[in-house]
Order: sequence, then C-alpha cells, then structure tokens
Amino acid sequence: MTLKVGDKHEQVVIENVNRSHIVKYAGASGDFNPLHHDEGAAQAMAGYPSVFAHGMLSMGLTGRMLTDWLGPVALKKYGVRFTKQVWPGDTLTAKGEVVSVDNGLATIKLVTTNQNGESVVEGEAVAAV
Repeated sequence: MTLKVGDKHEQVVIENVNRSHIVKYAGASGDFNPLHHDEGAAQAMAGYPSVFAHGMLSMGLTGRMLTDWLGPVALKKYGVRFTKQVWPGDTLTAKGEVVSVDNGLATIKLVTTNQNGESVVEGEAVAAV
C-alpha cells in the first residue's frame, strides 16, 4: 500500500444508529451501564434526554473505516477521544487524512462526525505503508 501526505478517505460507517445497535454492542462488550439501555436511568441519573451509544461502539465503527481503507494488517496504532455523545437516529461518517509519512509509517488524523457535521470521535492512527 502506498500512502502520501494529503491522502484522504471518507466513509459512512453507520446510518441511523438505533437502540438495537446499542443493546447488541452492550451484549458483545459486557458493558451494561444503564445510561446506554435504560431511558429512565439516562434521564434520572444523568439528565440526558435519552440513551446514547457506547463510546467504544463509535470507536469501533471508526476503526472499520480504517481497515476498509488500509486493509486488516496495516494498522499499527489507533487511539481516539470521544467528543460528543452518539444518539439514536445519528448517522456517522468517519474521515481520515494522512498527515505524515516517515520510515514506512503513515500517521493519519481521524474525525468521525454525525449527520450535523459535529465531531463525535477524534484521534490518530498509524499504519504501515
């Protein structure tokens, strides 16, 4: 694979996040925090208007964009921070841009946004080139 500074990739990673996606992720991850599956708890415990997706679900979806773009073995390092909740009904688009290439490794700036263009995940990945 050849990457150069300025190369970009963009991919819709999920359309219309729904409660089933969130509950399935809870089951797969073992994270049954009620903020993610119990509407009453999300409202009463934390004042949220609804349940919201796990941060790691949005990270995993962003990671899928990377492996679809770079292949399953190129990714060497991947880290993110969660910048906004992902709510039921959201559509997420992950974007990556190569910001440097050095010694056979490309550093990629990442941002995943919702349908309103708001960042929900930001981070960086390093891939072998």
